Amino acid sequence: MKKLITLVFLLSSVSLLKSQEINYSFTVNEAVEYALKNSYTIRTAVLDIEAAEKKKWETTTMGLPQISGTVDYQNFLKQAVTLIPSEIFGGPPGEYEEVIFGAKQNLNATVTLNQLLFDGSYLVGLQSAKTYLKISNLAKEKTDQNIREAVINAYGNVLVAHESILILKKNKSVLEKNLYETKILLENGFAEVQDYEQQQITLANIDNQLNKATRFEVIAKQMFNLTLGIPIETNVELEESLENLAMKSTDLNIISRSFDLNNHIDFKIADNNVVAGELLVKFEKSQALPSLNAFVNYSQFANNTSNNIFYSNYGDWFDSSLLGISLKVPIFSSLQRSSRTQQAKINLLQSEIELNETSEKLKLQVTTAKNKYQFALDQFQTTKQNLVLAESIADKEQIKFFEGLSSSINLTNVQNQLYNKQQEYIQSILQIIQTKVELENALNIY
Repeated sequence: MKKLITLVFLLSSVSLLKSQEINYSFTVNEAVEYALKNSYTIRTAVLDIEAAEKKKWETTTMGLPQISGTVDYQNFLKQAVTLIPSEIFGGPPGEYEEVIFGAKQNLNATVTLNQLLFDGSYLVGLQSAKTYLKISNLAKEKTDQNIREAVINAYGNVLVAHESILILKKNKSVLEKNLYETKILLENGFAEVQDYEQQQITLANIDNQLNKATRFEVIAKQMFNLTLGIPIETNVELEESLENLAMKSTDLNIISRSFDLNNHIDFKIADNNVVAGELLVKFEKSQALPSLNAFVNYSQFANNTSNNIFYSNYGDWFDSSLLGISLKVPIFSSLQRSSRTQQAKINLLQSEIELNETSEKLKLQVTTAKNKYQFALDQFQTTKQNLVLAESIADKEQIKFFEGLSSSINLTNVQNQLYNKQQEYIQSILQIIQTKVELENALNIY
């Protein structure tokens, strides 16, 4: 009876879990918005910013008052014996007395306050911490851009896979009908065996392509889920069609958009690297400056002559306090500081060169992206027209074949041409989607 109750409970739990499975449904913009909050890469980038903020505060606290406390306990298992002249105590000259100084146990508690008064490297460190935080924020902005592109492309890949399956199923249906009609013609002596066999070969190829497309759709959906930060087994519905997404991606005005180099994320990252290089030079130079620290402490000291470590009475407590200032002046480092400064200057020059290179690359990237997008739009129109023509040719060739005016070879060639044009048309739509988001990234449009 207990086993039966346990089984019913488990089955009920499984049913409840299934009913609570989360299903998602996205337009492309909703998918981008979701990924910008939940993708694995975005979540990591957000944590990088939080870590940079903590690092900035860590650097800031180095110039703030620091308080530390120490407690020292000593228990002499065997106290040292010191010989002193016995005549000090009224004894005969030339003889010595054995004397033990200090108590067997002592306890010392100290509190120290340290304050940095001046340190050139600390001032540079504060600037560097701000720059480091800016680097993390720029990296997050770049990650947002990459995630947006990845989501749109993954969305398009799923739609292409689904559209390919629909087309292949339609082609398979037509081929099965043709094969059936060819078989009837063959049985009545109006067709040859090779006509029927040729139709079988074409149908087998379509079946193989359909199976391949079906498997690819599963992978495309899992890749899409992974990009969004959703478990890959989760069911996700896409609310937009491939042609609808292509229409959204068709924008001739974007080709004439001006390019703001200084506002581009890649340029800002390269420019920030130059700033970081300048700070590194300042930091190495600051190592030659003196540093000044102040400290004050307060201590209490007590003795205990008992052998018991937990002895409650340590006798009188004696206190002391000390105020001090420490000045550290670098004098000679065997040219080590000079070498480090020269290395920092070389690193700065490299950053400046990379900034110039980035500027030119971004300009070229915009020109290339505009040309690719324009070509994708032109290619789409061409493939669309070619598809219409290929469908017309295939329809006419099919009529001619069943009227005995054409061979099965000609029909197969025409059908293969149609299938190629169908795939070219689908790929041209995907190309518009991909080149559009690539151009937006080149122009730094979000």
